[in-house]
Formats: sequence, structure tokens, C-alpha cells
Amino acid sequence: MNEENIDGTNGCGKVRTGTQNEAALLALMEKTGYNMVQENGQRKFGGPPPGWEGPPPPRGCEVFVGKIPRDMYEDELVPVFERAGKIYEFRLMMEFSGENRGYAFVMYTTKEEAQLAIRILNNYEIRPGKFIGVCVSLDNCRLFIGAIPKEKKKEEILDEMKKVTEGVVDVIVYPSATDKTKNRGFAFVEYESHRAAAMARRKLIPGTFQLWGHTIQVDWADPEKEVDEETMQRVKVLYVRNLMISTTEETIKAEFNKFKPGAVERVKKLRDYAFVHFFNREDAVAAMSVMNGKCIDGASIEVTLAKPVNKENTWRQHLNGQISPNSENLIVYANKEESHPKTLGKPPTLPARLNGQHSPSPPEIERCTYPFFPGTKLTPISMYSLKSNHFNSAVMHLDYYCNKNNWAPPEYYLYSTTSQDGKVLLVYKIVIPAIANGSQSYFMPDKLCTTLEDAKELAAQFTLLHLGPF
Repeated sequence: MNEENIDGTNGCGKVRTGTQNEAALLALMEKTGYNMVQENGQRKFGGPPPGWEGPPPPRGCEVFVGKIPRDMYEDELVPVFERAGKIYEFRLMMEFSGENRGYAFVMYTTKEEAQLAIRILNNYEIRPGKFIGVCVSLDNCRLFIGAIPKEKKKEEILDEMKKVTEGVVDVIVYPSATDKTKNRGFAFVEYESHRAAAMARRKLIPGTFQLWGHTIQVDWADPEKEVDEETMQRVKVLYVRNLMISTTEETIKAEFNKFKPGAVERVKKLRDYAFVHFFNREDAVAAMSVMNGKCIDGASIEVTLAKPVNKENTWRQHLNGQISPNSENLIVYANKEESHPKTLGKPPTLPARLNGQHSPSPPEIERCTYPFFPGTKLTPISMYSLKSNHFNSAVMHLDYYCNKNNWAPPEYYLYSTTSQDGKVLLVYKIVIPAIANGSQSYFMPDKLCTTLEDAKELAAQFTLLHLGPF
């Protein structure tokens, strides 16, 4: 065993020496027959397990585990995750100090076992007061490429990416909401494997790589949000994208009612996309087949089934004002134009107070002042005892979010540049120590601000959009 594994504590809170840690891990290896090696900041248990023949399990068999106590190791974790099925490989991310980094990846032998692990172990109390998070982990094969000249067509971008990187399978490009002859200034490049995408990212990431004389932005595209098949079988809402901004809800409803009058219950349009609600699922599926690729007001539309999102996911969806309370919080990954461009959609808007526009938000506490009379009794409280709707700023929400997850506070790092007209422009990078890892080690918006307060607020908002529900 590697000598990096030093002092820790066991599940009872007692200090455990490095020798005891090593002994516990050796006992686990002897009991299970699995090998264990540590390399590149992670410790691998298994992969493959004893007696395994054939290729590794298919995509969808791995889960991500977050919020692991830093002093907890495989001898405690593996037995918990074995409850869901046979483990092919357990990868615990490690610090140089010997502590774990708070997260791990567990690959099972089947997709069913991975789904069971999510169902029974997400929010599982691993230690008194310590709850872990478990969700699906998919090998990301898609890169986000920003700062692309807007006049470039899909074929040109595809050809160029094939010239500079290997393993390119496809390029996804969306037309501008206001000018359908132009792209939105970014694209998504699909690679044949995660390794090919990682190698391409490594080549392009330094920030000096240029396409057509433009320095491009490169990052991982946010992975697809998985929705189980049983849930999708109940969906009777269609997601329609690439609409003209001028197209009205009435026009959309009339067009979708053409194949069967009265089939559409209602339509909710937001910018250049819409949700079309049907009374019956069968009509929704039939309409999707008929309407996909049709023209409405001169624009060729794309139609897919909407993917339901957890209704508790309020901050993430309302923060941008992209989904209103009566849209039933339905979004679609394949087009997802209501969130950040890294999630296959348009760039994020600035916070409501930054761009002067009202954005729908979760129910708020009434904002006003009351007279403070002499003798009024005051009780000292912690801000963390309040509810999230007591906070108006994203900065406060993020601090509250981290505290509720038993994480260390977010770390803000300020950077600046100078605009062409000589203005100092600011941006914050935010690091969440509890979840920092190789693929998402920090959060930084793709917009620069002229004031410190706006830069910090925008960075916090951007981070919350990527962290998910409270």
C-alpha cells in the first residue's frame, strides 16, 4: 500500500493511524480479492475485479459519489456500495496528504446495479449527520467551443475541428435567435470517445489556440441529464426550438393543432423556443413525428419530447428567468437553450439587477423596511438558520448552499483584463473545495464586468446554475 495514506479517523470518530489505515485496506483486499493501486491522484480498487473476463461494463454503469467525509476510506465505503451490486471498479480521489478529496466514482457490472445505487444511496447517511450524494456518471465525449465567428457554417466548423483534433464525430451548431443565417458564437464537438475528447481539450485548452484568427474558448460540455425510461413514457409535452422570436404562442398552438384539432392544451414560449402541452401523450408523440423539421414563420423547427426536471430544482432554473413557474419546469437536454451555452444553449443572462430586466424567481420574502422602536427585543441568530428565500443575492445563496451541504465556504479569486477602449474588466473564479476535481476544478463565467460587485454576483450565479438543486 502507498505510504501517502496517513492518519485518519474511523466511523466512530476515533483517530486512526496510517498503520491502521493500511491494515484496514489490506484486510479489505484480502477479503474481496480485489487489487488496489494509487496513481494520478486517485486510488483504484478493482477494475477489473477478480475473475473478470471480457470488456469493461458499458456506458451508464458508473455513478459519481460526492460529499464523502475526508477521513473515510475504501474499507468503509466499499461495503456500503456493494449493497447495490457487484463493483467492477471503485476510484477514490486522493489528496497528497493522504485524505480523500471528498468524491469517488463507482463502476458496477450492470446499469441496473448503478441505478439501484442511486436510488438507495443518494442522500444516504454515511456517518451521523453526513449525507453522501450519488448520481449517474457518464464519460463525457463532448467539448464546448466558444468565440467562434458567427458567420461560420456547421460544415466549416466540422472540417476545421477535424483538421486540428482527432476522433471528431459531429459538430452541433445552433442558429442565432435573431438572425438564422448566423450561428450563436459557439458549437459542441462530439468525439468518438472520452479519451479523444480529453486529448482534444488538452491540445486546445491553453487559451492561445486560434481558429480563423480567433482565440477560442474550450471546456467540457455539461453532461446529459439522464431521465429514466419510465418517466419519459409519461411525458406529454413537446420541446420546440429554433422558432422566430416574433412567432406567437397562438401561432404555435394553431400549427400543432392542425394534425388533430383540439389536441394542444396550451403553449408556453420563451424567446426562440417553446413548450407545447398536449392533453394526451399519444397526440404529443404523433405531433412530434409530424412537426419535426416543419417551417413556422419561415424557420425550420426541431421538436423533441421534453425531459422532466425535479420540481425542487428551483434556483437553477429560475435564476436566469428562463423558465416561469407555469412552465412546469420542463427542459430538454438535447437543445437546452434555457441555460448556459455549455449545456447546449444560449449564453446566460446577467442577474436581473445587472441588466435591468425582471426575472421570475422562487417565492421571495417581502422586501421592505419597518420602523425599529427603542426597546424592541432582538434575538441573535445565524444566517444559516434562515430559509433560502431570505437571500436576494447569488453570493449569499452560494454561501448558504455550501453550508447546507456541510462544505467549506466558496473561494473567490479575482482576475482582470483591459478592454479595447481602456476599461478595466473584472471576472471572478470560484473554487468549491469540497467538489474540486479534474473535470470541474472551478467555475468562471464567460462574461466580464466593470464593477467588483457585479463580477462577484455573476460568478456566484454561474456557479449555482451548475451545482444543481439545494
